Amino acid sequence: MATQTTKPVSVPGAERTASAPGTAPSRIRRLGRALLPGPATDANGAALYRRWWLPWLWSTPAIVCAVVFGVFPFLNTVLLSFTNAKPLGGAASFVGLSNYTRMLDDSDFWLATRNSILYAVIVVPLMVLLPLMLAVLVEKNLPGIGFFRSAFYTPVLASSVVVGLSWQWLLADDGLINTWLQKAHLIQSAIPFLSDSWLILLSAMGLTLWKGLGWYMIFYLAALGNVPKELHEAASMDGAGAVRRFWHITMPGVRQAMMLVGTLTGIGSLRVFTEIYMLGSSTGGPGGADRTLPFYIRDVGLDPITGNAGYGSAVSVALFVLTLGLTLLAQRLTKEDEA
Repeated sequence: MATQTTKPVSVPGAERTASAPGTAPSRIRRLGRALLPGPATDANGAALYRRWWLPWLWSTPAIVCAVVFGVFPFLNTVLLSFTNAKPLGGAASFVGLSNYTRMLDDSDFWLATRNSILYAVIVVPLMVLLPLMLAVLVEKNLPGIGFFRSAFYTPVLASSVVVGLSWQWLLADDGLINTWLQKAHLIQSAIPFLSDSWLILLSAMGLTLWKGLGWYMIFYLAALGNVPKELHEAASMDGAGAVRRFWHITMPGVRQAMMLVGTLTGIGSLRVFTEIYMLGSSTGGPGGADRTLPFYIRDVGLDPITGNAGYGSAVSVALFVLTLGLTLLAQRLTKEDEA
């Protein structure tokens, strides 16, 4: 029985469309791959056609913004700290470490540093714990709980200037708080919230806490969603009360969020300016007693008449070192906690 062999069917014109090795289209293709190398030929999906420079192309706007608005100002500030430059420009000469030695002997600088550190020492622990307690209260799905969540978050949406003006009206000698306390016969004379240096500083801390509670409450609400409910149920069955469950289950479950909130709040406390300006006026309290480091930088470095941009830059570098130290400390504590 004879076997029949099938001959390959030739498609007319196929010889003309196929490009043999060494032809012009093949050489152009190889040249393109050499100039614009892409991923391996066995890559999947769109990555097959992605070039090495494409991620850099999309990242370029962010990199340019970071360099222009972050890296360059920082380097320029460091360079200015070794000069006697003026705020409005002009000739500047190199003075070496004179600005830093002056800073070490400046009592106003140390007063501003004390206020900034004291601000962070008081505000950070309260800002770590109070939003967590608030998040625990509003976490449950109760009727009308959405209204309270919105109410607690409302101060975050308001401008710092508007909030400061509101607190001025509340804390003034003839403001709402003093008026109510006097009508209730709880005080004889008005409490000097806006004229006593310590009360101004404490009032500014209260403003910071009030405005930031809702913001960090959102952080904790997200973290509380990852705490297993079974742990609370098991602890309840074992007789653990709400307080014990909070300390032994809730807080360990949101520890990473607490470290994040502490770091962000610490950095923000060292940079506080608006609260002191709004409650202590443009002088930073009586005789400048409530000035923080950013406030002091504005006074010594940006005053168009008596300002010294070089000295202000040196104080800015000191503020950066203080902030960097706080951040590194928080990272070390976080690593030790993870270990």
